[in-house]
Amino acid sequence: MKTKKIIKYIVFWLKKYIDQSQSNGFIIGISGGIDSSVTSSLVAMTKFPTIVLEMPILEKKKNFLAEKHAKFLTNTYSNVSYFKKDLSILFTSFCHIINKKNKKSSLALANLQSRLRMLTLYYYANVKNYLVVGTGNKVEDFGVGFFTKYGDGGVDLHPIADLTKSEVRFLAKELNIVDEIQKAKPTDGLWEDERSDENQLGVSYEELEWAMKITKKKDCNFSKEKYKIFKRYQILNQKNKHKMILIPVCKIPSLFKV
Repeated sequence: MKTKKIIKYIVFWLKKYIDQSQSNGFIIGISGGIDSSVTSSLVAMTKFPTIVLEMPILEKKKNFLAEKHAKFLTNTYSNVSYFKKDLSILFTSFCHIINKKNKKSSLALANLQSRLRMLTLYYYANVKNYLVVGTGNKVEDFGVGFFTKYGDGGVDLHPIADLTKSEVRFLAKELNIVDEIQKAKPTDGLWEDERSDENQLGVSYEELEWAMKITKKKDCNFSKEKYKIFKRYQILNQKNKHKMILIPVCKIPSLFKV
């Protein structure tokens, strides 16, 4: 894999896009995960003004990885600014309004956290005329739809959405991303029990990457274990298809409008 060329190409693509959009800079939410770390590094390399925003919600312990990556960026790139905005009060106020006491117990409230972060990113983006940058990879965004609709899926552009998790790892190594981030188990951070992505998906990213490639082949002979992985991929893909396609529009026949 030609990581240096891919990095150079993405940075060029970002610079070209922002020039065409007539925006002033970029804003990106960071979590301390490998996808947001790689993406924010690529954005920083454009030399355009860039805000990296950490948005904790009811976190029991400090997110040292997010802070460590932010420090790496601000020390390396003069165009990067780091802010931390705790959204816990906003989240608990919503829970109070809907009379929900167990604040991290449901998928709806997990998704709410992601949507509150999206609202916060777009507030600052609107104030500064910045672009909100997405951090999803190819498997998440186009394979199994592992993101929150109008949450972390609500962005202006996707720099790494044509790269699998494995490919993102190669870029992370090339970009000298903090070692602990490269080795950390992927998690969306939306659950009280800190469950990993693999816990939620039921399979690993590497297995999903394999299944995603297999869908393009007509004849496949699977072992029992491989078949289970492939079926899991199909179930997730079908279940979340609504996230990965354009919003359906009911097209009215022209003769009805006469």
